[in-house]
Order: sequence, then C-alpha cells, then structure tokens
Amino acid sequence: MTKVLLDQGLPRTSAGLLREIGWDVQHVSERGMSQAEDVAIIELARQEQRVVVTLDADFHALLAVSEASGPSVVRIRSEGLKAAQIATLLQRIFAVAGNEMAKGAMVTVLDEKIRIKHLPIVK
Repeated sequence: MTKVLLDQGLPRTSAGLLREIGWDVQHVSERGMSQAEDVAIIELARQEQRVVVTLDADFHALLAVSEASGPSVVRIRSEGLKAAQIATLLQRIFAVAGNEMAKGAMVTVLDEKIRIKHLPIVK
C-alpha cells in the first residue's frame, strides 16, 4: 500500500476521508510540521517511504536540483478544491500513476491532465 503525506495547503480532512477507505495518509499538521521547511518534509517522506502531495512547486524543484530518486511528489495545480474533491482526485492519480510513483516520480496534475517525470532528473 502506498503511504501518503499531505502538505500544508491541502485540507487536513482529506487525510481522514482517505483513511476511511483504507489509505495510509498523514497530513503534515498531524505530524507537528505545519511550519516545516520543504526539505524537512521531503526527508520525512523519504524516511517513511511516503508520497508527498502538495500545491507547492518547490518540491519538484528541490528533487530536480538534488537529482534525488525519491520520494515521489504529486503537485496539484488546481486550487480551491474541497477535501472530498482532493480525495477523489488522489484516488484517480494513484490509479493512473501509482506504479511510476512506486519507482520514484514527479507528478503534476492540472485539471484533467497528469504529467509524469521519472526520478532522478539528471542534468
């Protein structure tokens, strides 16, 4: 089962909705990391083998610059989504890109498009 870490900016209640259907999901606020630097969140996700889900482009940039092979990061570029919409969207994303994320990937989601780049990003 894929383990997920939701970043600040995403509804905390999304984690609860996904847990109700059996997902292993945590929100950074549940881990006392509401004010944590992106690097610290990436490191936690790497240690716990979690996929980071965020609205923040910085996560992809940090992975690309570091040439890291993980953790996988999903960047949602649609803002203003409610908790239930996030939960539904994540189910769809993991159905489509779950295998790639298990190997290490940067996933960008914009409306109905899902773009996947495999990690590491080598210059």
